[in-house]
Amino acid sequence: MSFPNRDRLPSIGNQVGQVMPNHPDVVKFGVFEVDLKAGEVRKAGVRQKLAGQPFQVLQLLLEHPQEIVTREELRERLWPGNTFVDYELALRKAINRLREVLGDSAENPHFIETIPRRGYRFLAALNPPLPGSPVSSPATTNEQLLAAQTSPTRPVLWQRIAIGAAVVVALAAVAWAVGAIGRYRVRAGSPHASIRSIAVLPLVNLSNSPEQEYFADGMTDELITTLAKISELRVTSRTSVVRYRSQQKPIAQIAKELGVDAIIEGTVLRSGNRVRITTQLIDAATDRHLWAETYERNLGDILSVQAEVGRDVAKEVEVKLTARERASLTTARIVNPEAYELYLKGRYFWNRRTEEGARKSIDYFRHAIAVDPHYALAHAGLADSYLVLAGYRLVSPNEALPLAKAAALKAVELDDSLAEAHTPLAVFRVEYDVDLPGAEKEFKRAIELNPSYATARQWYGEEVLAATGRFAEALVELRRAEQLDPLSLAINTVHGYVLYLARDNDGAIAQLRKTLDLDENFPVAHMFLGRVFAQKRMYANAITEFQKAYALSGGEPFYQAWLAYGYAVSGQPRQAEKVLKEMQHLARSKYLPPYDMAAIWTALGQRDHALELLKKARDDHAAYFPAIYVEPVFDDLHSDPRFQDLVRRIGLPMN
Repeated sequence: MSFPNRDRLPSIGNQVGQVMPNHPDVVKFGVFEVDLKAGEVRKAGVRQKLAGQPFQVLQLLLEHPQEIVTREELRERLWPGNTFVDYELALRKAINRLREVLGDSAENPHFIETIPRRGYRFLAALNPPLPGSPVSSPATTNEQLLAAQTSPTRPVLWQRIAIGAAVVVALAAVAWAVGAIGRYRVRAGSPHASIRSIAVLPLVNLSNSPEQEYFADGMTDELITTLAKISELRVTSRTSVVRYRSQQKPIAQIAKELGVDAIIEGTVLRSGNRVRITTQLIDAATDRHLWAETYERNLGDILSVQAEVGRDVAKEVEVKLTARERASLTTARIVNPEAYELYLKGRYFWNRRTEEGARKSIDYFRHAIAVDPHYALAHAGLADSYLVLAGYRLVSPNEALPLAKAAALKAVELDDSLAEAHTPLAVFRVEYDVDLPGAEKEFKRAIELNPSYATARQWYGEEVLAATGRFAEALVELRRAEQLDPLSLAINTVHGYVLYLARDNDGAIAQLRKTLDLDENFPVAHMFLGRVFAQKRMYANAITEFQKAYALSGGEPFYQAWLAYGYAVSGQPRQAEKVLKEMQHLARSKYLPPYDMAAIWTALGQRDHALELLKKARDDHAAYFPAIYVEPVFDDLHSDPRFQDLVRRIGLPMN
């Protein structure tokens, strides 16, 4: 993707030694000079070994100092379309060689800056400047450089003037020694009041160790959470942005896919207990960089960085902050560094949504709490982990839900402003207490605290509104959740599930197929699609979907139960009973969810057995139990007084 007006400068030439008319033969920056005609780089008069592709990369960067040169432009110049080469590897080698000669680094660049997922920028001022390039001198301030760049061409993110490596090193040493905040800020024109939706792309881990990926992921999550508390901003949730970690798509395309006005991207570098985060705000409509900043803190002060980013972004896009939002972005308590790192590792494994991941996350959250018992987020994370175990039928809800409640209550006690604490508490109110009014109050509180918390909106629509037959309201919340997290498989699937409960089978099929377009290997979507087909009496399609769900799950009893239901409802009782016998062998080692087992016996016409299992599901506090009256599978039980008694005990209206 080439920049607009990029042809304003004639190319230096693809071959070393080709210099266009009116270009100087020698260009200087810092202690270096580049002889464009001879194809040489000299440091303090001493020739350096640099030739071939690394030198050609340098030529192109020198043509456009203080501007981003994209990977695509470098490829077009160095590796034309008919060249067969591992372009990414070759480019990395060329950049690494160039930095080696210049004594530069990706972590702390003085000359060549990496722009994550986009390209590179030459930072230093040139003497003399090439015709058409920005004119600057060592005395030029960042603001003056920015003003020189706010032209029809691409604006500057930030510029670092090379005024001597010794000075830079000395200043950096002083800043680190006194614990100063490293802040480098530029602005590109006036704020854009039209920006009301933002996505934070995964921060790039600049640490040498891949083991620090959890830290970069955690920093991304925390920035999303902080910005999501601003009610006038719609902030895309983590599950949608994480897909762009390794993709090289243009910013405009990512913004279109996520439906946002602007993108925040950046990097994170950790060295011991010191952290440096860079962030930059990009207008999606114009691909224009509006703002950038670098923050340096000790790990214990990291929460203040997140709050500061929130304030800066709010100021840049001119959104109004409520008194509570302003207070939350002004005050940030110091966190124990060890507890914070354990918390990030816990969230890293929790995000995997597997039994192994959930159990590992529980260990990390417990360890974080042991280090800092007053760390509210760690208690909230612990509650979420227990909910994963219960919600995915990995353990009995009676085992996991009380533990989730205790952790959530402790988190609320420590910090009542955490939406992440009120949300698991709301789920407990639904599934354990079957207190739907109390659950609704907690969900509303969570959404008030964090309007962009897609999970709270998803569960509110699913667990309270849909269960009580308020389908129009439920679908409003699901659509809002989908706007906030458009690529979330869970939210897209639950949207289809609620349409199924509302008896909009065609709408449910379309929504669930849309979900499977995102990931055809998501078993829950196949399972719900099978249930929709069964309601439409498309039994062959239903069984196919149930078989896929069971296979993709790795043989989990939850999905096996719905396969047995598919056989039963389609008039194949022997096949259903065969699957039931197989499930009985698993009962010693696996939890058999009674709610889902009741569906099988209902389809087999065994009403007494089905109702006994529904009573057990109530006693087990099973997920989905409060939705029994609106669940199409149980329509044939509505006339039975025993079923009506179950519904009355929940407090559900019977129409």
